[in-house]
Amino acid sequence: MSGTHRHWASIGESTFVGGIVFLCAVERWLGRWPFRVCVYPVVFCHWLFNGTARRASLQYLRRLQDAQGVFDRRPGLRHSLRHLAMFAETMLDKFLAAGGRYPAGRVRMQREVMLEQIASGQGGVIVTAHIGCLELCQALADDVPGFRLTALVHTAHAEDFNRLLRRINPGSRVELLQVTQLDAAMAIRLGERVARGEFIAIAGDRVPVSGARSVEASFLGAPAPFPIGPYVLASAIGCPLFAMACTHEGEGYRVRFERFCDRVQLPRGRRDAALAEQAQRFSHWLEQQVRDAPYDWFNFFPFWDQPGWSPSPHSTSHTDRSMA
Repeated sequence: MSGTHRHWASIGESTFVGGIVFLCAVERWLGRWPFRVCVYPVVFCHWLFNGTARRASLQYLRRLQDAQGVFDRRPGLRHSLRHLAMFAETMLDKFLAAGGRYPAGRVRMQREVMLEQIASGQGGVIVTAHIGCLELCQALADDVPGFRLTALVHTAHAEDFNRLLRRINPGSRVELLQVTQLDAAMAIRLGERVARGEFIAIAGDRVPVSGARSVEASFLGAPAPFPIGPYVLASAIGCPLFAMACTHEGEGYRVRFERFCDRVQLPRGRRDAALAEQAQRFSHWLEQQVRDAPYDWFNFFPFWDQPGWSPSPHSTSHTDRSMA
């Protein structure tokens, strides 16, 4: 991989609100296949000219194959193109879900632990990842009165997408909140939401834009940086930590909520070790999700080679073969 890597957030997002509205309209009035006819040429051009995304996809798919053996042969360009096409399909599903238009019969939701927490009148922190369709949580919000979710994101596009989501579904109880740094003031603000019985979702697979501390964990056989935000936040608020995955299953999705731990303990004398243990536990959880849904992880940047981070001298890794 090139040594000139930029932080994932500086790579930028190639989404355009007007284009999204147009493609959603195509699907609404003409159906899924006309949508695909419109979007697949865009996906191909993006895959062809965005070398960063293409190489990152190949690196991930090949490490997944080395670690889990999920494919019948070593992933190549065809697998990478399919990976980006899956992202485009999922983007459509995100807006269908946000607007309450995704078919409920295509969603299998394992939500018992969340229903118990909601019934208790308490909220919590949810650690998730850039896998599948988080917006299908709207289905839970529609079914369960009082359920509200704030998803923390590290992108400046959050308010643009909030406006678009409100346009699609004015009554949505899933909100995006741009956060560049989890400081004490933000923790207090989020803690107030949890105290009201709300839930905070935060990704455990992207290091924040601000360059906040990260810890090392092994992921698919190689060391990588993971953020500490989910565990610091849950510890500061003093609430349970849940894990949520939403991945493709058959013609639809399976949404799974798990109770990650009742309380995140970060002892003063071994705080760093405790954070590393939490990140490694999350990494193992993430490996299970991508093993079952290999094309559902959407981090199209050099995940194992992020700027400002290098593996510890004791880490073991392997050198990837050359990538197209």
